[in-house]
Amino acid sequence: MASNGAAPQQAGEGNMPLFYKDPMPLDAKKHSELSLKENYGFSYTEGVNAVPINLIEMPQVCHFYPIAFSPDGRATPVAILGLRDGENLFLGEDKKSWAANTYIPAYIRRYPFIFSELQDSDQLTLCVDQNEDIIDPSGSGQRFFDAESKPTELANNALEFCKSYHAAAQQTLAFSAAIAESGILIDREAQLNISGNKRIKFSGFQIIDEKKLSEIDDKTFLEWRSKGYLPFIYAHLFSGAQWQHLSQMLNAQIEAGTATI
Repeated sequence: MASNGAAPQQAGEGNMPLFYKDPMPLDAKKHSELSLKENYGFSYTEGVNAVPINLIEMPQVCHFYPIAFSPDGRATPVAILGLRDGENLFLGEDKKSWAANTYIPAYIRRYPFIFSELQDSDQLTLCVDQNEDIIDPSGSGQRFFDAESKPTELANNALEFCKSYHAAAQQTLAFSAAIAESGILIDREAQLNISGNKRIKFSGFQIIDEKKLSEIDDKTFLEWRSKGYLPFIYAHLFSGAQWQHLSQMLNAQIEAGTATI
């Protein structure tokens, strides 16, 4: 999403997920020397103004980012990181740090790892994106395999994180489908004032309409309550207060000279 009618960026190159360019399955024989560079930071989020989020993290996300839904019929929940194209207000100038005391969405923390589903199989394989800014082929960083070709603590932690993320993502798909089918989503744009008496129009996203939500039938409401969806719907509604927070962040960066009007 961005200024003057821009929308959230959610796709990577080709059919790749956002951030990922060339994920490869980790293999003990092929990648015995492969390692993760130390303190690589968050440079891969530069220029990205929205990231997908999972259902279970929405109550945390709503305290720091506006939550919107993709307008593509899938109703993917996303955290808004910036108000203009190519703008991530939470990324530090050094490209390594994130805004202090701010929750970092799991999608960002998962990178450069990701699960890949093998062809003709339900098996999920742990992959790592071949990003030369993050991956070190010389083995001088945090290795994925030890001298005995066994996964290191880093690789095991990445596997467990991806397992948890995958499970949460499946739960989110069901939630998104229910929301999309209910008819309570509406197209919306945010108009915010920034320094220099300029106005930013941010569009290309959907939100839950409170009036339509109040009019859903009892059967649907009770079904959502039984599935535990209601707290996450309310988290989305509460997150609307964070649009003003993003505006304040942008104004502060403009005044500090780290962002331009």
